[in-house]
Amino acid sequence: MSEVVSQEEVYEALRTVYDPEIPVNVVDLGLIYDVQVSDENDVFVQMTLTFPGCGMGPHIAQQAEWAIQDVEGVEDVQIELTFDPPWSPDLISDEARSSLGI
Repeated sequence: MSEVVSQEEVYEALRTVYDPEIPVNVVDLGLIYDVQVSDENDVFVQMTLTFPGCGMGPHIAQQAEWAIQDVEGVEDVQIELTFDPPWSPDLISDEARSSLGI
């Protein structure tokens, strides 16, 4: 039986996914609201986008799914997009703020 995938492994995978319009990964941008990993290594991610009409939304969600699927041991991935609560720049990490000059 394989070991349970950790949340940190999922977050590390998500740090390879970037919003095409902002040079910051989706974790540091504050787009990831929740990550859950079941005992069977099924991964659930609740995420948002910078605004509801973001045309890149499906692309970003697909990239996130693919990145998580690449984590050794992951069985299934479910990505849920939500806009509640809405994203705001306050969610950007300090490191990303620094790199963006804000």
